[in-house]
Amino acid sequence: MKQRQELEKMGNRILSASRTELFLSMRFLGPALDGLDCVMDVSTRTIGTDGVSLRYHPDYVFRTWMAHPYRVNRAYVHMLIHSLFCHMYHAKDYEDIGLWNLCCDIAAESILDSMDSEAVRVCPSDFRESWYEKLDREVSVLTAEKLYAWFYGQKRDAYLEEQLRREFSTDDHSFWERLEDEKEKPPENPDLPVQNPEDDWNEKAKRLKEDLESRGSEAADEYGTLSRILRAVYRKRTDYRKWLERFSVLREETKIDPDSFDYHFYYYGLSLYGNMPLIEENEFCESRKVETLVLAIDTSASCQPALVQEFVNETVSILKSKESFFRTVDIHIVECDNQVQRCMHLKRLEDIDAWKDTFTVSGGFGTDFRPVFQWVRDMQNKGALQTLKGLLYFTDGYGIYPEEATPYETAFVFWNDADEGEVKTPDWAQRLYVEPGGEI
Repeated sequence: MKQRQELEKMGNRILSASRTELFLSMRFLGPALDGLDCVMDVSTRTIGTDGVSLRYHPDYVFRTWMAHPYRVNRAYVHMLIHSLFCHMYHAKDYEDIGLWNLCCDIAAESILDSMDSEAVRVCPSDFRESWYEKLDREVSVLTAEKLYAWFYGQKRDAYLEEQLRREFSTDDHSFWERLEDEKEKPPENPDLPVQNPEDDWNEKAKRLKEDLESRGSEAADEYGTLSRILRAVYRKRTDYRKWLERFSVLREETKIDPDSFDYHFYYYGLSLYGNMPLIEENEFCESRKVETLVLAIDTSASCQPALVQEFVNETVSILKSKESFFRTVDIHIVECDNQVQRCMHLKRLEDIDAWKDTFTVSGGFGTDFRPVFQWVRDMQNKGALQTLKGLLYFTDGYGIYPEEATPYETAFVFWNDADEGEVKTPDWAQRLYVEPGGEI
């Protein structure tokens, strides 16, 4: 017992010294560094975290600290990154756990290698550098989720994946697998409020994101790509149905209105006359839905065909929402690069499938957003689009923006892996990010 206490005391002192060094050289990580306790755990041969504690084998910590102290620092930050992005809590959502673990390690190490701090700086191997270049080109924003989707869609190579594991693996992820078992256990003290470490890390990550954004670019080298990845993962999202409500108008439509139906008279008629109700349901009701909308799709050369197709799919998804639109509508779909290439006028939502089936990319030249807004003005001068309240512009963001604010609400909609810092939209326009499944 005494020997165990001595080992734990020494291990905690080493990790405490590592934490102090990291705090002094990477102060922006201060709140996160306080998020993990240190616990000796001989069930692991190395070191790992369950999101609550940093669990280590004393022999691993001693040997690593004596040989290469910076590796303890790197392992510490590596596990903090896992925790900030809640990697351990999302593992259950992925079919291939081994691949998920690999992608989490690549994501964590890519952030770590981008940080310009003496406490964690190393010279990456040529193999690692070549993979960073490849993944930056293929995936762009190196989150664990996007890396998993990319690797899962490639032809799998077990030998290559093992090479990558040896290169990027740092900590023991077996603690992640135990989290599901821990959830099934009854709490030791039912009277105490249930702690939710995932929520705590979400809050820490959001506060860190805001802190790094407030620092601007003055210390960008210090925290590397951490700010960019935090923005991508913890970007505020809004259900597009709720967002479309601001464009809605009150109109009567042919639809049974159960709210205005008086069941008392209905049942009174049945009881008085047998099978003859005194009243029937109201076949008309007032609804607040979207009637007029302009959807613009960027078909310029900078938008890859796959991205344009995603915009088309999302457009169809939006328009198939019967809860948001009337059956008869005034919706215009405009395809534009540096000029308006094609317009589609929908008067019925049922026509959207025909448009999708015949869609081909028109354009492929430079990007100029202004022609769409000029087209709207021309249409309004002709007497059309008089009730227009909103315009959604699906784009990658690279192009010439109009300078003057529009009399209707305008939102530039980016795909979910776009980087907030790469493009600058006008202050008067909204900036939204779309994900599969109807979230912007």
